[in-house]
Amino acid sequence: MSRRKKSKFKSKGNKISNLDTDILQVFNQNSNKLLNYKQIAAKLNITDANGRNLVIQELHDLKAQDRIEEVERGKFIMVAKSHYYEGVVEVTSRGNAYVVCEDLEHDIYIPSRNLNHALNNDVVKVYVYKRKKNKKQEGDIVDIIERAKTEFVGVLQKSKNFGFVVPDDPKMYADIFVSPKELGEAEDGDKVLAEITDWPANSKNPFGKVTRVLGKPGDHDTEIHSILLEYGLPYAFPDHVEEYASKIPIEITQEEIGKRRDMRKDLTFTIDPVDAKDFDDALSFKILENGNYEIGIHIADVSHYVKEDTALEDEAYLRATSVYLVDRVVPMLPEILSNNVCSLRPNEEKLTFSVVFEMDEKGHLINQWFGRTVIYSDKRFAYDDAQQIIEGNTEGVDQSLQKAILTLDSLAKKLRKRRMSEGAISFDKTEVKFNLDEDANPIGVYVKESKDANKLIEEFMLLANKKVAEFIGKKKKTFVYRVHDEPNIDKLALLQGIITKFGYMINTNTRQSTSESLNKLLADVHGKAESNMIETLTIRSMSKAIYTTENIGHYGLAFDYYTHFTSPIRRYPDVMAHRLLQYYLDGGQSVKAEKYEEKCKHSSEREFMASKAERDSIKYMQIKYMQDHNDQEFEGVISGVTEWGIYVEIIENKCEGMVRIKDITSDYFIYDEKQYALIGQADKRMYQLGDQVTVTVKNTDLERKHLDFNLVED
Repeated sequence: MSRRKKSKFKSKGNKISNLDTDILQVFNQNSNKLLNYKQIAAKLNITDANGRNLVIQELHDLKAQDRIEEVERGKFIMVAKSHYYEGVVEVTSRGNAYVVCEDLEHDIYIPSRNLNHALNNDVVKVYVYKRKKNKKQEGDIVDIIERAKTEFVGVLQKSKNFGFVVPDDPKMYADIFVSPKELGEAEDGDKVLAEITDWPANSKNPFGKVTRVLGKPGDHDTEIHSILLEYGLPYAFPDHVEEYASKIPIEITQEEIGKRRDMRKDLTFTIDPVDAKDFDDALSFKILENGNYEIGIHIADVSHYVKEDTALEDEAYLRATSVYLVDRVVPMLPEILSNNVCSLRPNEEKLTFSVVFEMDEKGHLINQWFGRTVIYSDKRFAYDDAQQIIEGNTEGVDQSLQKAILTLDSLAKKLRKRRMSEGAISFDKTEVKFNLDEDANPIGVYVKESKDANKLIEEFMLLANKKVAEFIGKKKKTFVYRVHDEPNIDKLALLQGIITKFGYMINTNTRQSTSESLNKLLADVHGKAESNMIETLTIRSMSKAIYTTENIGHYGLAFDYYTHFTSPIRRYPDVMAHRLLQYYLDGGQSVKAEKYEEKCKHSSEREFMASKAERDSIKYMQIKYMQDHNDQEFEGVISGVTEWGIYVEIIENKCEGMVRIKDITSDYFIYDEKQYALIGQADKRMYQLGDQVTVTVKNTDLERKHLDFNLVED
């Protein structure tokens, strides 16, 4: 389904919103009334002249689209239309669903009997009506416009004459029927990938075929491959792509060096995680005669090796991102490129695309330069190594490297302070890591901290990304942006309702007060038992960052222009940014946006799938770890409350599981939605969101990645 482009507008407090949708909602709520721009602006709390002018402009756009009608001069009414809408299905774990439609204020409830074989995330046509009891919108799905996916991972239950694949995905409500001739080599109990080939109207189950046998459930590689395939992510490169990559010329010729700025003699180093193999970026440092600093941010020149219209390019675009699972990386590029040719390894000459800044000691930018370079990395630091230098432990470290790291750290802190003062939000989200044995079994869980060395690299990468986007954006030429819209006001209100119970507040009156109070909230909860829960809820209240050619700025970073330029080994949008930057540096005219917008959309979708796979791999490892701790009591925080139980997150390792309401035997408990609590009928004992409780492990289900707890009651 093609999505309409949404207009962005600024109103009081610089709040950005989807103006066309908001106006249509006003008309929907006043379907029989004539409305002028002043009445609409008042209903949307738009009081400034600029905002009102945008309302007038949007009204004329909607009129041109025949979505509203101008009955009298300046007075508009909703155009009467049918009860049919298009939207995306969101199936619940109980088999019912909601259709999310851009044209409607509220989601459309779909009872399971009215799904008409629609599956989660399908694009559908729905007939909408109002239920008699509560007048809420309900619907019947009348047509499936586009399937989100047709392949599902599951376990084969095989009988003599047929088989059923029982999907792992709890939102896939129907088992897949497989005839004998479509079973292939699959045996009863195998975990397989099955493709839906048909779903007759009179059949409860879809028909399908087994396309791949993954192995036995519970086997480590089987489960990891299952996670990847569930989201349509590959785990191996096709032979022809590996063969193509192996034949790429890797020698750096004098002719190629002659086309580039030679920075091999500049002091250069990398700072990365201790286990990293794909080094996207390096920093160079030099003190100029005027006392200022020349700082180079050097990025692997992937586009030099990955050419358009090649097998390698097609595979990189298809993948669009590397996937970082707990025990492995599934790279975007074959290993010969990602860990070898393109990786900025120490003591090797490398081709790079660079942003070179001249900065004064206060962190102010004096000059900037963009272009292709050749570098030689003198040293590879792990984050802990660089952190030791920042903290004063410099034994055995060359003085010039000490000076470079300490100066860059000082400048990074100034850049960060300035960025925060301009409204950026500090999301130092807790990151769960595992210690694994040689068989990839988790033997320990720890929480990764972001320290000064991490923030040093982060600030200079942010600056490079910002300045590349700004350089092209101000020329009004088509480019690939990384954008982040303002948070949804309803989601912020929901967040406010939850954090109030912990004594926290946010102020959403203006953009500045919103960002300032969110930063205060995140600082105040840091280190508290409820920190991970509130950080997660805060992130969920934010809009999702996406790739697009339509720049609206980046709310979370408080940047008017932002792109992804600094990680082309692991992100396809960065490769596009490199190509476009070089094209414009060479004097090229603005390219057509449509081609790049399609690629941006694909990249955003693949990033979303990769992040889901990464979360599932963490959940899998957490459950695997908890299998060996059945007899141990854990302190946890109630992270969610539902009518069927409470979710508890263990404080020390962030593993989350469920205590089912039927397993709390001390009383009969009722779910209180307003208080986010379960309340005992006899003694009024309350289990509320954020309460600390003690739990033990009841059941671990690796295949479905589900963890059940028992509550240890007083």
